[in-house]
Amino acid sequence: MFESTAHKFPHKEALVFADTAATYAELLEASKKSAAALRDAGVAKGSRVGVMTFNTPGFVVAALGIWRAGATLVPINHKLSGTEVAYLAEHSGISLGIVSEELAATASEAAPEIDWLTTNDDLTGSFDAAVGQAPAWEGVAVSEEDVAQILYTSGTVSRPKGCMHSHRGLATVAAYTSATVGLRREDRFLIAMPIWHSSPLNNWFLSMLFMGGTTVLLKEYHPIEFLTTVQEHRTTAFFGAPIAYLAPLQVAKAQGIDLSEFDLSSMRVWTYGGAPMGADTVRTLQAAYGSENFYQVYGMTEMGPVGTALYPEEQVKKAGAIGAGGMPGVDVRVMTLGGEPALPGQVGELWMRSDTRMLGYLGDPEATEAAFEGEWYRTGDLARVDEDGYLFIVDRLKDIIITGGENVFSPEVEEALLQHPKIADAAVVSRPHPDWGETIVAVVVPAEGASVELAEVQEFLSSRLAKYKIPRELLTREALPRNASGKLTKHVLREELAG
Repeated sequence: MFESTAHKFPHKEALVFADTAATYAELLEASKKSAAALRDAGVAKGSRVGVMTFNTPGFVVAALGIWRAGATLVPINHKLSGTEVAYLAEHSGISLGIVSEELAATASEAAPEIDWLTTNDDLTGSFDAAVGQAPAWEGVAVSEEDVAQILYTSGTVSRPKGCMHSHRGLATVAAYTSATVGLRREDRFLIAMPIWHSSPLNNWFLSMLFMGGTTVLLKEYHPIEFLTTVQEHRTTAFFGAPIAYLAPLQVAKAQGIDLSEFDLSSMRVWTYGGAPMGADTVRTLQAAYGSENFYQVYGMTEMGPVGTALYPEEQVKKAGAIGAGGMPGVDVRVMTLGGEPALPGQVGELWMRSDTRMLGYLGDPEATEAAFEGEWYRTGDLARVDEDGYLFIVDRLKDIIITGGENVFSPEVEEALLQHPKIADAAVVSRPHPDWGETIVAVVVPAEGASVELAEVQEFLSSRLAKYKIPRELLTREALPRNASGKLTKHVLREELAG
């Protein structure tokens, strides 16, 4: 796929970072030299290579070289602690690591048995130097079903699991994604979210390789730098969690900056994922960014990720939904816990089917078997379908709270909590209770300068929720634990409560 694009558009910009750029011909040559450098470092077909970097050219050159050498790419979250890096390095069985120089100490201390090569913004690290000195190498033949990537889940409910994806599966993700949001070869896609994450890497970077577009890398997301990059590089598309869109509004307000000062007229596709947005939030963002061309995408790491999409014309009238049916190439259905198709309005588990699905979880055949029902992947997300066929996520299956025999869906309670003027962020979890089975605990972040008491929160919720859904405990935090995609990691809160 990459070579086909490079041969068609050799002189077109493929990659932009800060004030540097590489054409497709240059990136193709770099991938061949990268493969040779990796081979000389001991990488062979089937080897697993960890890459833990910021959004820099080093990641791209490493990934393309790894694939050309017939090895498997293992992206590693650069925000992980040393203990977490050690777990991923051991679990994945990487034989070599490539790391941003700023992160080298963490990586080396976490996994000293691994040889970590460094990459810098200016490509002067040990890996960069090896690539620069290596001769071009065509690489080895690979099968479509060879493992191209081991992508670790976000770990919102348990320890991360390694999803093994094939070359064919990843190429198909790019095709389905490009069709979903109408990407073009003229597009300049801004990747500001971490490129090691499934959506920036597979949905968007690979889509640009597939279409012949240009990838613009921002080393790390910053609310104002994000807007500056759009303006300076005339980007046309972007993906981020809802907070990536809301943060610039908050920072601009705090610093007295007028968002209209930024020229965002080049942008034609705004995509978001990780959580739905309410109608008022959508209207606010449409006004702030001067566009109604917002897409919501929902997917799972196990599926590539592909899943569903909510299109621009549906953003307000079906706010909160994740779409009606699957993306091109994806089937979805909602099944009751009894194994029957759910009726409109009935809550069940969302299942998905696509030829982008993972080959399985690394080293965990039991979890792989439990995740699938024939061709269907069981997402673990509870959903309902409305009368128009639109899907709404209700909760994670493992996050249901059963108190006094009643099912409580935590997002419903969280949404009500966030309507309280003194609450800036909220998560709802449970504690074991000897009489009720579980009791509901609200963990909230107070608004700046505010203090929140349980009694006033209960009074506030009394007109909004059934009595059994109202939290019996209230804890305050300066911030809630979230992963890189902005999702709440509720298992961290549960572990705190258990401790």
